Amino acid sequence: MKKKIFTVFAAFAMVATTTAQEASSTDTRDKFAFGLKLGANLSNVYDSEGEDFVADAKLGFVGGGFVTIPLTKLFAIQPEVLFSQKGFKGEGTFLGSAYEYKRTTDYLDVPVFLAVRPIQYLSIMAGPQFSYLLKEKNEFSGIVDESTEEVFNNENARKNTMALVGGADVNIDNIVIGARVGFDLKKNNGDGTSETPRYKNYWYQLTLGYKF
Repeated sequence: MKKKIFTVFAAFAMVATTTAQEASSTDTRDKFAFGLKLGANLSNVYDSEGEDFVADAKLGFVGGGFVTIPLTKLFAIQPEVLFSQKGFKGEGTFLGSAYEYKRTTDYLDVPVFLAVRPIQYLSIMAGPQFSYLLKEKNEFSGIVDESTEEVFNNENARKNTMALVGGADVNIDNIVIGARVGFDLKKNNGDGTSETPRYKNYWYQLTLGYKF
């Protein structure tokens, strides 16, 4: 997976370099803007306390809107509101029983970025993100007894969590190509009583947007 991630971000860097040579002469960094974006997450989790827990990455949809509020030409604040699918494919053992399953989690993500814009076509982003869990879906395969499945489906999941997110936007006139990487700061289990994998999400995100 590391090779795939490196390839994606290398391609993103090539787009940024090409855009630098073709960027419009009109500098709009001091202009207020809002826009829409959509794309994909490549998400996974890690569990430092799990029992022989192994997870594989999973693709999910992301889409929403953003507002760019200039402070100066160099700095801006950019809040976003996104519907974001995360999750993973997992396998491991629980109370001595083997299991395989796929978890899809739907979140409302609200990142608030500080954007540094050294040149008109490039924005470097970093900031905190609030996430609210809208829905969780577990799909089991293999031999899983009813009691184990019930525990997974009814775990005390954390609804609200915080994350750190960073990345960059390439601005080609009204088109915005975005790349992000983010990770949760707290585990998913609500009050520490959950016995199912206590994980943190992390994800890589690519989006295509249009600003007005």
